[in-house]
Amino acid sequence: MSRLAVVLFNLGGPDGPDAVRPFLFNLFRDKAIIGAPAPIRYPLAAFISATRAKGARANYAIMGGGSPLLPETRRQAEALEAELNRSEPGRESRVFIAMRYWKPFAPETAQAVAAWNPDEIVLLPLYPQYSSTTSESSLSDWERAYRGPGQTRTVCCYPTVEGLIGAHAQAIRSAWEKGGRPEGLRLLFSAHGLPETIVAGGDPYQVQVEATAAAVAALLPEFPDWRISYQSRVGPLKWIGPATDDEIRRAGAEGRGVIVSPIAFVSEHVETLVELDHEYAELAHEAGCPVWIRAATPGVDPGFISALGGAVDRALGRASGPAPDGGWTCPSSCKRCPVGQMAKKSHR
Repeated sequence: MSRLAVVLFNLGGPDGPDAVRPFLFNLFRDKAIIGAPAPIRYPLAAFISATRAKGARANYAIMGGGSPLLPETRRQAEALEAELNRSEPGRESRVFIAMRYWKPFAPETAQAVAAWNPDEIVLLPLYPQYSSTTSESSLSDWERAYRGPGQTRTVCCYPTVEGLIGAHAQAIRSAWEKGGRPEGLRLLFSAHGLPETIVAGGDPYQVQVEATAAAVAALLPEFPDWRISYQSRVGPLKWIGPATDDEIRRAGAEGRGVIVSPIAFVSEHVETLVELDHEYAELAHEAGCPVWIRAATPGVDPGFISALGGAVDRALGRASGPAPDGGWTCPSSCKRCPVGQMAKKSHR
């Protein structure tokens, strides 16, 4: 029986109050987040993590003191492992987790994968939309860490794959029905933002977020009024927009209720459970929005887990269904798209 190791990548989150500051330091010392040289980046990361730690601890206290991201990711790993072993019983599949900025870090997971001695490895970021700040950073971290056996393949992105789109659409519809089916709502797709300079440099994240949102909206004719916005802005740089808080104020000024979907997130964590559920919910009330409803992330939705399983099998060349990326192709302006970069190399 062959052995398949699948490695799920995510950002990670502090598991307790004492982990908040080192987690923030790990985040801001990443060159993908702050592009300055190390002699500048490391002291800057230390300063930012020190100044932001108190506020961040208060946010994590709302969730019990730490991030729920690892437990959420473990549930997804267990569901995916069951899916893979069910779909191909002649193969033993095991799903591992590697976080970028907190435990389990890539070197620890790399040792566990190597000790398991897999024949094949599939690297699967839990970022549906590719970005140099998320997928590329995590995959580069893994490449530095792993020295074990197994032929490795990578899933780049899956912004429009059917299972992801269906899971988001169902979560929106379920939240709306649970909220009493209020009429006249504006559907707001909120994604984590990026500095404009990163997108201008060819990062495909924004165009992929737009593609995901459009595909979900196409399944929801009951919400003809929909928009995309970006949250979680930090620092002095100009970020892509419009900002989620500005769109909430706009909806309030127009007397519109809002149903918000965390379109770039597949797991519940601080950006959904605190920023959307508390900070933006309060802002919506202050802005005069008569309704504020938040849809859940895909989590362990069966269709989403099935889509991840399909992405793994397609990466291995063993599936004939929808492509892992849902048939998505980045435009030529996305110079940092890894698929486009590989295509250019193959023509040299």
